[in-house]
Amino acid sequence: MKFPKPHTLKEIANLIDTDYVGSDDFPVLGMNEIHVVEPGDIVFVDHPKYYDKALQSAATIVLINKEVECPEGKALLISDDPFRDFNKLTLHFKPFKSSNVSIAEDAKIGEGTILQPNCFVGNNVYIGKNCVIHSNVSIYDDTVIGDNVNIHANTVLGGSAFYYKKRPEGFDPLISGGRVVIENNVDIGAGCTIDKGVTGDTTIKEGTKIDNQVQIGHDTVIGKKCLIASHVGIAGCTVVEDEVTIWGQVGITSGVTIGTKAVISAKAGVSKSLEGHKNYFGIPADDFRSKYKEIASIKKIPEILQKLKDL
Repeated sequence: MKFPKPHTLKEIANLIDTDYVGSDDFPVLGMNEIHVVEPGDIVFVDHPKYYDKALQSAATIVLINKEVECPEGKALLISDDPFRDFNKLTLHFKPFKSSNVSIAEDAKIGEGTILQPNCFVGNNVYIGKNCVIHSNVSIYDDTVIGDNVNIHANTVLGGSAFYYKKRPEGFDPLISGGRVVIENNVDIGAGCTIDKGVTGDTTIKEGTKIDNQVQIGHDTVIGKKCLIASHVGIAGCTVVEDEVTIWGQVGITSGVTIGTKAVISAKAGVSKSLEGHKNYFGIPADDFRSKYKEIASIKKIPEILQKLKDL
């Protein structure tokens, strides 16, 4: 998430009432999660296990809960609770804006687009040309939808990320300030839920077709011309490359990459990145050849046990 204008390190430190290491006028251009940071961004880290990853990332401002040696060319914001202060910054630069109308006044809707009854279109939404948005679809603030997109009833675009920090009194959410971006010629079935990015975009690329009741987590990128069948659940920060086919009830963990033209059969559980141009099934998912060898070996276990008894 880029700020509307550049800020200084001192200005940001004052906003969240923290100490800092670096020059007062050190430039701060935005804030992002570790996997999408760029120079000028703030990234937060609150566990020693991830200090080095954050300090060595592309981010040039690190919001951290311990004063450590500051890498050359970077700055630190020293906080007793970086998670809390990252949320403060999100709320400051991307505050929640309520709406009392079905279609926000500043929403932009292209020529030939049809909105069926009871749709909600939030603030700063853009919808392209010749789209059909069916009844009871909710399109949250800042969503971007391209041309020739079909979205079926009861789908929700832009819900908050499922991202929490455990506290003694319960769970605190990481507040989402990102967007959902739907490119041209995408079809989305009924009852789907696509969460917005925490600070970046959850993206569905051109020509992808999504069946009913599919969940796509925050900051995930779905490539071009993918097919995703019903009841698929894809966790946050996942990359699905182009022309991937995912059949029904597949579950995919966070932070993995599914390679181009991979095919994942129904009910598979994906717990690691998968190469492209292969077919996969099972829990955990593996390519067909390896999985069938595994199943064949398992079938031999009773015979092996009997031989051991005979001995």
